[in-house]
Amino acid sequence: MSRLERVAVFVTNHVGTMGFFLIIMVWTLLWLGWNFLAPPRLRFDPPMGFVFWLFISNLIQLHLMPLIMVAQNLQERHSEIRAQSEYELSVSSEREIETILRHLEYQNVVLISLVKKLGVSQVELEEEFKTLATSVPEHPMSQPTDTTANGPSFGAARPAGA
Repeated sequence: MSRLERVAVFVTNHVGTMGFFLIIMVWTLLWLGWNFLAPPRLRFDPPMGFVFWLFISNLIQLHLMPLIMVAQNLQERHSEIRAQSEYELSVSSEREIETILRHLEYQNVVLISLVKKLGVSQVELEEEFKTLATSVPEHPMSQPTDTTANGPSFGAARPAGA
């Protein structure tokens, strides 16, 4: 970002605060109150017209509006870059997950073929699985985060007794 763009972002960040609003409100109340309530010879901006106050207010608005628009454009540009980066990260993560799933599926095929070659029956396999499932402690990340009518959110079927 250039120096002027940093100034625009700085001004926009500070103008968009309650502090700035309160400063403008107090300034306005003091200005209008003084010119309404002060002795006539001490008033510097005649009531009902408040030409000088309107002039200063318009100058502030005319200078702030383009600065705010520049800063909003910069923020939008950064937001688009951030969104693109997040999209690319999501696509990369999806590819990695798909690779891991394919690898797990391949391991399942290999394990099933080994079990068949060893001559282990389906009943023996299920009993061994139940025994192993009850003896292995659960990882904290495997706990469901949402228990709805459809069951745990991670979707893995648990063996009976686990």
